[in-house]
Amino acid sequence: MQAITVRDRDAGVAGMSLTDMPYPHAAENDVVVRVHAAGFTTGELDWPGTWTDRAGRVRTPSVPGHELSGVVVELGYGTTGLSVGQRVFGLADWTRNGTLAEYTAVEARNLAPLPADIDHTVAAALPVSGLTAWQGLFHHGRLTSGQTVLIHGAAGGVGSIAVQLAREAGARVIGTGRASDRDRALALGVDTFIDLEAEKLEDAGEADVVFDVIGGDILDRSAALVRAGGTLVTIAMPPTVQPKEGRAVFFVVEPDRARLADLATRVRDGRLTPTVGAVRPLAEAPTAFTPGARIPGKTIIRVTED
Repeated sequence: MQAITVRDRDAGVAGMSLTDMPYPHAAENDVVVRVHAAGFTTGELDWPGTWTDRAGRVRTPSVPGHELSGVVVELGYGTTGLSVGQRVFGLADWTRNGTLAEYTAVEARNLAPLPADIDHTVAAALPVSGLTAWQGLFHHGRLTSGQTVLIHGAAGGVGSIAVQLAREAGARVIGTGRASDRDRALALGVDTFIDLEAEKLEDAGEADVVFDVIGGDILDRSAALVRAGGTLVTIAMPPTVQPKEGRAVFFVVEPDRARLADLATRVRDGRLTPTVGAVRPLAEAPTAFTPGARIPGKTIIRVTED
C-alpha cells in the first residue's frame, strides 16, 4: 500500500514522503480500515507518539495522521461490534501508524459506525475536533444551560464545534480570534466576539468556563476571567496560572465510540456542521503540513475515492 511516512524527527516536514509500506497487521480486537479520508494535526511531528511505540521504543518510518473515515476490510481475532464492509470513522492510536495511508489498523473500540448519508470528508473532520470540544465543555468544564463560556479560536476546527455544542446546550458564548474570524464566529452563534489582535481580552468579562486552544500568554490571562467556582480548560499546555476561585484542567482527547455516534447523529440532523477547508489527495499531504496561508476549516486528505 501507499502511505505518507516520516523518517527523521529533525527533518520535520521535509522528511515526509509518499512511499510503499507493508499492508498492516490486524492484532487482537483490531480492524483494518480502507481509508477514504483522513485528518491530521500540524503539530504531530513534535509528539513523542509519532516516533515511539507504547513501550517507548523508536519506530520509524512512521505514518502520521489520527483521524479517519473509511470502510472495514478485515477483523482481528476477537473483534466484535463491527463487520467487514461497514463504514466507520474515528481515531487511530497515538503510538501506532496513523491514517495517512491507504489502509490502517485501528482498535475497534476507537471507531463508530458512519451513516451512509455522511460524506467521508465530513466524517474525517469530526473525531479530534468533535471529541475535544465535547470533552472540554461538558466532561471537564461541566458546562450547563444558562452559563457563560468563553471559547478561544471560536472559528477554528475545535472552536467552531465547541461554539455549536455550547449554543445547543443553552449557554451564552463569547468567542475570540482574529479580525478575519469575526463573521464566521458570529454566523456560528457567538453572542460576543473579541478580536485578540485589536481588543482587550479582559473586556470579555467573566465566564463559568474558559476553553483555551492557544496557550501561552492568552492562557495565562484567561485565568483571571474564570468566575468563582468555574473552570479553565485547555488543550494547549498545562496551565501555569490558576484561577483564584476556580480550577484549571489540561487534557488530551480520548476516543469515545458512543460520543462519536452522537456527533454523527447531530451532523445528520443538521445540528452540527464541521468546517471542512481544503481537500487534498494523499500525495499532497506533506504540503498540507507546511505552514502557509490560513485556510478556514480543517484540511482533509482524500485517500480513496468513494
